[in-house]
Amino acid sequence: MRHHFTALFALLIVAGCAAGAGVVVKGAGPDDLLKLREGSGLNYNIIVGLPDGTRLTRHNCMTNNGKSWCRVSLAAKPGVSGYVSADYLSAP
Repeated sequence: MRHHFTALFALLIVAGCAAGAGVVVKGAGPDDLLKLREGSGLNYNIIVGLPDGTRLTRHNCMTNNGKSWCRVSLAAKPGVSGYVSADYLSAP
């Protein structure tokens, strides 16, 4: 039984990292916004600030200078896309 649980857990992790996965902003805090940026790093321009709970579609993720960044688009406005730190994304 334990083997089945481990396999199911691994499948859920892989599914959550898949392109096109729905995620939400979590951990930015009540008085801050997660910055949606033009590129995968802090040196890129900010497109918009996203409050906790914002629904996003994750397209792909990469590592830049030891930090994970994901290309995302707004679920409500798919034409608005950019990069956010993966640290602030969570399953809905």
